[in-house]
Amino acid sequence: MKTLAVIPARYSSTRLPGKPLIHIAGVPLVIRVLNSVSACASVDRVVVATDDERIARLVEAHGGEAVMTPAELPSGGDRVAFVARMIPSDYVLNVQVDDPLVAADMIDPLVEALDADPSVKLALLAKRIEKMEELEAKDVVKVVFDAKRRALYFSRSPIPYPRNDGGVWYKHIGPYGWRRGFLLDFAASEQTPLEKTESLEMLRVIENGYAIKCVAAMRDTIEIDTPDDLLKIEKYFSGL
Repeated sequence: MKTLAVIPARYSSTRLPGKPLIHIAGVPLVIRVLNSVSACASVDRVVVATDDERIARLVEAHGGEAVMTPAELPSGGDRVAFVARMIPSDYVLNVQVDDPLVAADMIDPLVEALDADPSVKLALLAKRIEKMEELEAKDVVKVVFDAKRRALYFSRSPIPYPRNDGGVWYKHIGPYGWRRGFLLDFAASEQTPLEKTESLEMLRVIENGYAIKCVAAMRDTIEIDTPDDLLKIEKYFSGL
């Protein structure tokens, strides 16, 4: 199998408990994401990785596949790696359950990037920042990359620093596309100093000298983390 997509769906959430089960425009969030990923031409199999029986039952009731993962796993990435160890594939996509707008135009290009360059271990999306207030937002992960669109650094702070006019800034959004072997090695490795400082796992890849391909994202998305985000997404689907 070439491409496995894993949707980590943890029940507990500090700001939105039971987030995967919350209805977005009448459809549970985890089901909306599952349906979108299943429709992608580049994806061969989709699995929801969860620690909660309610989520697993809902996924299976909608014809999807769920794998129960240990509750003590520290992150969504660890849930993805847990499933990837069980299911052989060439590539593994980590698709966040908090992104109800994820679609083929955000997923298929990641697979294409991995196909195009064997040296790329991880591919992700970089979207040009259009709302300048996002530069100072700690939850918005900024990225700078070289002329070949390989990541130089990720930060929660504004990078590059806007000392002069005319700057252009990018943020990381959406899913990750991993080579399976590299993902498993990554999940077994120790955290690195910059990763610990910024709390950004992509920095572990860079600190260990591997390439991350930044694929251009042509549109933005709305990630669901807070009650305010729920209002935004409902307005989006209602056309307001």
